[in-house]
Amino acid sequence: MQLLLYEARKQAGYTQKDIADKLGISETAYRQKELDQYEFKLTEMFKIADILGKDIGDIFTRKTSRKVE
Repeated sequence: MQLLLYEARKQAGYTQKDIADKLGISETAYRQKELDQYEFKLTEMFKIADILGKDIGDIFTRKTSRKVE
């Protein structure tokens, strides 16, 4: 799951359907993308960031853990 996106969407008070409607896609398509089953288009990522009032990197950057030796 795109956890950062999920958290930002919930914090802003939007449902998956709200964002899907703003993107002009079905709720099912949006849900699949939020669950990482499909990738968002770059234009969709920028629009989502704008809707949520966030920087694109704050939403779509994956949290990774690196082992430091």
